[in-house]
Amino acid sequence: MNWLHLVSYFFAGAFLTNAIPHLVSGMMGRAFQSPFAKPSGIGLSSSTVNVLWGFFNAAVGYMLVVRVGSFDLRSLSDVLALAVGALLIGLFSAQHFGQFHGGNAPERS
Repeated sequence: MNWLHLVSYFFAGAFLTNAIPHLVSGMMGRAFQSPFAKPSGIGLSSSTVNVLWGFFNAAVGYMLVVRVGSFDLRSLSDVLALAVGALLIGLFSAQHFGQFHGGNAPERS
């Protein structure tokens, strides 16, 4: 196994996971943070920008999985690399965007 393939799968997991909130927010017609907002990653971008950004992330993630190496769902190293990339971007996003949407300190009922 080429270690560069594992790096590719790690970043594929990050890109594929990052596509989810942008696509969902955009398709729901909601503004959401994106790199194109002012300030970047903090301000809100339109739903259209988020759909485009989410689609771009999905396409890059797809290319990193399918076109680099030979990803095998039965290979523990391939799946772990993808899963760790997905988990880390997910945890980072939860912390970063939680500060804007109340997710870091939810009210107790």
